[in-house]
Amino acid sequence: MRFIAVTLCLLLFPIMGQADEIGRVSSNFKMIGPNDSIIVEAFDDPKIEGVACHLSRAVKGGISGGLGLAEDTSDASIACRQVGPIKINDKLKPGERVFKESTSLLFKTIQVVRFLDQKRNVLIYLVYSDKLIDGSPKNSISTVPVAKWAE
Repeated sequence: MRFIAVTLCLLLFPIMGQADEIGRVSSNFKMIGPNDSIIVEAFDDPKIEGVACHLSRAVKGGISGGLGLAEDTSDASIACRQVGPIKINDKLKPGERVFKESTSLLFKTIQVVRFLDQKRNVLIYLVYSDKLIDGSPKNSISTVPVAKWAE
């Protein structure tokens, strides 16, 4: 019985991302409940000091959105930049997830993964949305050259 309760809690509560909300704008008026909006969030790469990413994504409003029951669209954009000296703190894995957040009550998330283009000495960040069944091909990338930071 305890297993079922824990499983239900995990399914009903969104996966919390490690992003800071920077702001949001209304994108569609709703008579009842919050408006649809576009949210801007920021997060730091957990393995690479000196890199920050800003993510914009659509958030559903209305009654179902206000209750956390709506499924957000797969629209998202990302911009990552060097914000200090770059220091890689651990071995990097190709396609390693650096951010994940729930975008529906069940089974849909927005994720950011990182790649390293060693030949060009560039970090590549890819944002996309996935779903247990029928994911979306919508995506966006941002690149960060690994350069010496001017002191």
